[in-house]
Amino acid sequence: MNINFNKNEDFNKLLTTNLKKHLLNIYKGGGEKNIEKHKAKGKLTARERITYLFDDKSETIEIGALAGDEMYEEHGGCPSGGVVIKIGYIKGKQCIVVANDATVKAGAWFPITGKKNLRAQEISIENKLPIIYLVDSAGVYLPMQDEIFPDKEHFGRIFRNNAIMSSMGITQISAVMGSCVAGGAYLPIMSDEAMVVDKTGSIFLAGSYLVKAAIGESIDNETLGGATTHCEISGVTDYKAKDDHDALDKIKNIIDKIGDFDKAGFNRKKSENPIENPEDIFGILPASRSEQYNMHEIIKRIVDNSEIEEYKKDYGKTIICGYARIDGWAVGIVANQRKVVKNAKKEMQFGGVIYSDSADKATRFIANCNQKKIPLVFLQDVTGFMVGSKSEHGGIIKDGAKMVNAVSNSVVPKFTVIIGNSYGAGNYAMCGKAYDPRLIIAWPTARLAVMGGEQAAKVLLQIETASLKKKGEKITSAKEQEILESIQKRYDAQTSPYYAAARIWTDAVINPLDTRKWISMGIEAANHAPIEKQFNLGIIQV
Repeated sequence: MNINFNKNEDFNKLLTTNLKKHLLNIYKGGGEKNIEKHKAKGKLTARERITYLFDDKSETIEIGALAGDEMYEEHGGCPSGGVVIKIGYIKGKQCIVVANDATVKAGAWFPITGKKNLRAQEISIENKLPIIYLVDSAGVYLPMQDEIFPDKEHFGRIFRNNAIMSSMGITQISAVMGSCVAGGAYLPIMSDEAMVVDKTGSIFLAGSYLVKAAIGESIDNETLGGATTHCEISGVTDYKAKDDHDALDKIKNIIDKIGDFDKAGFNRKKSENPIENPEDIFGILPASRSEQYNMHEIIKRIVDNSEIEEYKKDYGKTIICGYARIDGWAVGIVANQRKVVKNAKKEMQFGGVIYSDSADKATRFIANCNQKKIPLVFLQDVTGFMVGSKSEHGGIIKDGAKMVNAVSNSVVPKFTVIIGNSYGAGNYAMCGKAYDPRLIIAWPTARLAVMGGEQAAKVLLQIETASLKKKGEKITSAKEQEILESIQKRYDAQTSPYYAAARIWTDAVINPLDTRKWISMGIEAANHAPIEKQFNLGIIQV
């Protein structure tokens, strides 16, 4: 045990406690008053709907709980992006559920709402997971319509995906449990099956006020597009439900009849708990992101039996590669070593930095996992690739490119856990968001940025002071320190794991003790989708 274990433990457990408090506040959605108004209509909240839908006491993971965090404050905020998305089990079948939160701006779509919904569909498409939409939304948030309506990755992409998913045979079921207006009305009708809740659910391209303004017709919303209209007259919906519970029961009954899926065939044995205590993670991780620790000790507390078969153990020591199991699933682990080590030439190699030999090792290991059909798990705590004349002359760019190539062309599912630093090209090579991990999660200790805060602040200070001097301002040492502190504060806020999660650069910030669950459920989801492509590195510089 290291001498700072107890200090580290207190620091990291406090971070995790703060995460829990933060999430509990977000779970309140639009606040108590809006929840009371919502329930007064006889409706369940979005989270209550999902809880009722999922099997009792079954495992769940939530995608994008922190989406929109501290964004849109001038519009009153948008907790969880106004939509709740969870992966869980319905009648024993793994599904993904998307539920509009009508307590947040009547479920209106902000730009981040669209991005989050598209992320849910992406997960469904990649893993061929059944997807259930619980619709209760006023449609596009009009004050920001230019940021959600017209572009390729905006609102309309949802319906395009509905069509693509249908052609792929992915089950899509919609329950209209509140408003469903304008373009949003297409979503349930482009699903395989749709139902509407009597008296509270409604579907129409234009509501009664707009109909009156447009064509002069006077009609109430229920007659225009309520459950009776669409189940008995238009035939738009397939089932009429008497209330929320009845609609959710109908979904359960439909899911219960779905046939089995073709499996990818990833290897799984009986799950074994780590021998080393996972709680030790809090004491092993240093309070400072710049301090060393041994990543082997973290891995031992994540994998089954605390066992890893390490690949090229004595070569390229700043990256650890090896075969292990997580909750019974066979995995290939690629992890940054944060301890200073020596290479075969007795040269010091700094922890968290990717050297040429480490990149070469990781490239070959990724290729091996693809050949053996073993999912990859990346544990990130990386400051980037090694710089300097020696590294440049040794071809670090070429070796880094090979690793990026292998990550990009990998056909087995990839899962990324950002434990600490995730800086620059290191983020890319270790399967950052741009490289299509099936799930990407961060611990509260994570930091995401193009470079470390101290280095970035000094660079930005030089730029800012030079600009002020050009304007004729005199920069005293006190003024320079004031500028530096301002830059550092701004930069630190932008590198926070919460900042990243708010923008869906990661799927979640999680308690480190939940890591095994996330990876296990992620691989189970990936097992729904057989691998259809061959691994091919393409052209690389050797």
